[in-house]
Parts: sequence; C-alpha cells; structure tokens
Amino acid sequence: MSTVTKADPASPAGSARALSERRPLGDRGFQALALASGLLVLVILVLIAVSTSQQASSWFAAEGIKIFSSTWNPTKNQFGALPFIYGTAVTGVIALIMSVPVSVGIALLLTEIVPYRWSRPIVYVIDLLAVVPSVVWGLWGILVFAPWIQQHVYTHVSSGVTGLPVLGPLFGGPTSGASFFTAGIILAFMITPIVTSLSREVIATVPAIEREGAYALGATRWEMIRGAVWPHSQGGVIGAVLLGLGRAMGETIAVALVIGSSATITSHLLSPGYSMPSVIANEFGEATGVFRSALIGMGVLLFAFTIIINIIARAVVERSARRGRGE
Repeated sequence: MSTVTKADPASPAGSARALSERRPLGDRGFQALALASGLLVLVILVLIAVSTSQQASSWFAAEGIKIFSSTWNPTKNQFGALPFIYGTAVTGVIALIMSVPVSVGIALLLTEIVPYRWSRPIVYVIDLLAVVPSVVWGLWGILVFAPWIQQHVYTHVSSGVTGLPVLGPLFGGPTSGASFFTAGIILAFMITPIVTSLSREVIATVPAIEREGAYALGATRWEMIRGAVWPHSQGGVIGAVLLGLGRAMGETIAVALVIGSSATITSHLLSPGYSMPSVIANEFGEATGVFRSALIGMGVLLFAFTIIINIIARAVVERSARRGRGE
C-alpha cells in the first residue's frame, strides 16, 4: 500500500534557488547582455577620463594650482581656467532661475489642471522643443534675439538700475547683446522642455488615491498639490532640475554664439563673457602644445563637474524613493 506525502501548507511551493536554476536560456542571456552593456558604459567613461587626463597632463604640470587663476593669455603661456568656470556657473544659474519655475508650473498644469485631451498636444510640442538642435537656438539667439533684447530691454534696464545697491552692479554699466545674461536666457529656453518633461513624468506617478484622499479631507486643489503631490514628487523634480543644470553646463555651440567670447570675471551680467565648452569649441582648432593641453584640461574639469552633478541628482532621486517607501 503506497503512502501519500502531503506537503506542508506553510512551506513555499518552491525555492528561489530552484526557480533561478530553471530560468530559460533567453533570460540568462538577456541578464548577461544587460550586465555587459552597463559595464561597457563604465569602461568607456573611465577610458575617456584617463585619455583626456593624460593629454591634459602638461597643463596640470605646468600650471599646478594656477589652473584656477583668472589670467588667460595664450601669448604668454598663461592658462587660468577661472573665468571660464565662472562663466559656466553664472550662465547655468541664470538658466535654472528662469527655467525651473516655468518648468514645474507647466508640469503641474499639464498633470493636475488641463484635461487630457488638451494636454497631449502641449506635451507633443514640448517634446519637439526638447530636440531642437543647439545650433538653431544659437543662430536664432545671435541673429534675432540678442539684437532685439539689447535694443528694447538691456538699454532701458541698465539706465534704470544704475546706482542702485544690488541691481546696479548686476545690470548697470555698459551692455552687450552677447553677454552672460543672453547666454543664460538661451540656455533656459533649451532646458525648459527637458525639465518640464521629466517633472511631468515624475508628477504623473503620484498615486490617484493620494489625490482623492486629499480631496476627501476637504482640501482645495492647491492644498492637494502642496500636501499630496509635491511631497511624493519633489525628489524626482529636484533630480530633473539637476539634470537640466548638467545639460546647461555642457552646452557648447549655442553658448559660444551668444556669450560674447571675453575671458573676464565681472558682476555685470549684461557684459560679454566666456564658458568652458565655448572656449574649447572656439579655440581648439588653433591650439598647440600647452595651449591645446589647457583646453583638453578644461574638458576634463567640465566632465568631472557634470559627473558630480549627475551623481547628486541620482542620490536625490534614490533618497526620495526610499522616503516614499518608508525606509
């Protein structure tokens, strides 16, 4: 007489180890391919950093700590990168100040207020603006926008704020259509669609039950956004903003056309300036020796800055995700 062995109902039907051993060959191949692709990206980044650092070694060795000086004079072999770091930071900050409120406002408008049938065409337009080539923005900026804004805005603003305590040093003095401020505005135009799209995707992930719960407690729409939507999505929005900043800092052609190409450090935002990507694009073709090494070295610095910004953005997003899970 045969005996029947009954399985313990409290025990799992199978172990994770057994399931993993029975995975199809296609799943294991896809896992290996994904792992290899991720490692390949890391290897490429390391090779880029190593090769560019080697080619910039003569600049680092010749200048030392003076690479952060404010003197840029290729005829005297003086290659201080501080004016270009300053210009990159100033234009990036201007772009963020002008872009972030607009981007977050549009993202909230499309997800919380505008009906779906009307929001989809607006989303398509925003996505199209995000892929406009940078050279198109630059040409429009230097041929159309810069002359117009200097004639109709900069001149009146400069004359109106001259002598004021804070606005005077920022917007007073001689003005130029190609300036820090013009470059910042063009960058704001360029990163607004990117930050808007990323923010909209993050805000759209807020569970509907949280919105409905806020309404059920008697919250207005603004109170619902402030109490339910924003706490859930603020980490992702901050990550989108930091990614937009990295995009602004790395922009080359558009900034090179509208920033004015003057290696100076000044508080006057309406004066010409320079940035790290634009000086590389403008002067690399004529550079030799230490001059060429200095330009490559600024590329290394810019590469490091953008990597740091992206790491910070990733950390902020992960921290927000852990907070949302209650960890």
